[in-house]
Amino acid sequence: MNTDISSPTSSPSSSQYTWAATFSEPVDQLVIRYTASVGFDRRMWRQDIRGSLAHARMLARQDIISAGDLADIQRGMAQIVGEIESGAFAWSQDLEDVHFNIEKRLTALVGDAGKRLHTGRSRNDQVATDIRLYLRDSIDDIQGLLGQFQTALLDLAEREAGTPMPGFTHLQVAQPITFGHHVLAWYEMTRRDVERFYDVREHTNCLPLGAAALAGTTYPIDREFVAAELGFDGVCENSLDAVSDRDFAIEFCAAASLLMMHISRMSEELVLWMNPRFRFVKIPDRFCTGSSIMPQKKNPDVPELARGKTGRIYGHLTSLLTLMKGQPLAYNKDNQEDKEPLFDTVDTLTDTLRIFAAMIPGLTTRPETMSEALRQGFATATDLADYLARKGLPFRDAHAAVGLAVRRAEELGVDLPQLPLSELRSFSPLIGEDVFSVLTVEGSLAARNHIGGTAPEQVRTAVARARQRA
Repeated sequence: MNTDISSPTSSPSSSQYTWAATFSEPVDQLVIRYTASVGFDRRMWRQDIRGSLAHARMLARQDIISAGDLADIQRGMAQIVGEIESGAFAWSQDLEDVHFNIEKRLTALVGDAGKRLHTGRSRNDQVATDIRLYLRDSIDDIQGLLGQFQTALLDLAEREAGTPMPGFTHLQVAQPITFGHHVLAWYEMTRRDVERFYDVREHTNCLPLGAAALAGTTYPIDREFVAAELGFDGVCENSLDAVSDRDFAIEFCAAASLLMMHISRMSEELVLWMNPRFRFVKIPDRFCTGSSIMPQKKNPDVPELARGKTGRIYGHLTSLLTLMKGQPLAYNKDNQEDKEPLFDTVDTLTDTLRIFAAMIPGLTTRPETMSEALRQGFATATDLADYLARKGLPFRDAHAAVGLAVRRAEELGVDLPQLPLSELRSFSPLIGEDVFSVLTVEGSLAARNHIGGTAPEQVRTAVARARQRA
């Protein structure tokens, strides 16, 4: 697409603007630059043309314009699509936005029929329609990428269903889990994200067109017909709200913020686990970079940048909330500022999902390092307390007894399973020889064999359930 936007040094004449008949002097060139949005809103050109064609079909169906006008509009729009796709379309900053640029070219191509296209609508309901169409298309793309990301997570969880690793609380070794179980926690976060984006899509999928500037139109339009033509679930039922509502954009940025927060948490763990102090995972080299001075470095730039870009998305959410908080009904020029935060949120989220869906399949674990970490953190201490409780000792007493055993193991520099039976029995006479099967990592994992548990069997079953839902 041609990225050049013409911008003459002198102001154009007032006659160049469709709204300028009552103005007595040209618009200042600085104002033109300050108020123009075509530099960023032209990405909605497909949606603008799609909406205009549906509007034109409705106008012809309602005998508001002639069949000949409709044919001319369709022919002109087809040519404009070809020009934009080939890069031949001349975008002009002086024409303010994507809508005027396309309308001006259409009028140049087909004459009066192009001028009649705007009958029964305003730029206010036109842009509100375009942005909803654009966001709906973007959500559909994002849901597809989320599906690819989820598939990568499920494949990894299944592959590592039996790989033991430490589970952490307060970033301290807590209990044994499997790597697959940990990955499924990431997957569960994305399940909620998918549901949120479906909700946002539903709230977005309502047609504003027909609200005109703010009060509706005197023409006998058929809004339900246009809604059906464009795949909307229905029409916005109040014309004031239809042109001024941007809740759907805010909801999208909120859902995007939550998704990016989940990816940021995952990224933080990947950064930690790749550190030589952990060495739990290896990220493929193609997703890392080196140092300009330290030849040994392998930096996890992708997850680090995802953490940083999360703050960027949060900023866009705050920007849109702030943009809308003081606006009276109905449409105000402030709303032009909704697009750049929304567009950047779409772009950032799309790129992040695409790169994570490609990176996760190449992630490899270091089971030996994770097993060593389990031996250093008394990870089966809770299993010993549960063992004593099952023998009849009140859990709080069992907790205290195991605490003493851990202190003794620390003094000796060993893990709990390495303490001799006689030493263990000094903390409770209920401890028998069967305790050592409880204190193994494998025994700890196998004991948690219930839905939501970390037992390898349960991880594989959870993966199968997730695949059935997809």
